[in-house]
Amino acid sequence: MTSQSTQVGELFKQKRKERNLSLKEAENATSIRVNYLQAIETGEISKLISPIYAQGFIKQYASFLGLDGDIILKEHPELFGRPQPQEFAYGIGTLEVRDNPGAGVKWLPNSIWILAFTASIIVAWWLARYLEVI
Repeated sequence: MTSQSTQVGELFKQKRKERNLSLKEAENATSIRVNYLQAIETGEISKLISPIYAQGFIKQYASFLGLDGDIILKEHPELFGRPQPQEFAYGIGTLEVRDNPGAGVKWLPNSIWILAFTASIIVAWWLARYLEVI
């Protein structure tokens, strides 16, 4: 947490308190989760999903509070320069191969359908010959 991110966070917090708004009210108005709003206000930008999301959240939150988000982003580009490494839960964001027992070709049902189709064609042909249609 840098002093600049703390200053930016304090600016947001001060503006929100000037307007007599709770974090929950800000969440409802901006659709940004409370924990992300808290991260912005405490200057913990690295807790946000990614630098791109952080920029979007800050612009949206600034607009809601009557601040110019573009100016804030231009004055503090160092807050968003480096993506923070993220930990992923097992299976999310990994390239491991997993077995899926239902993913293979179902030979028995497919062959039954093929046999049924072929049998119906043969029966139709035989019936047409028997009734002297062809």
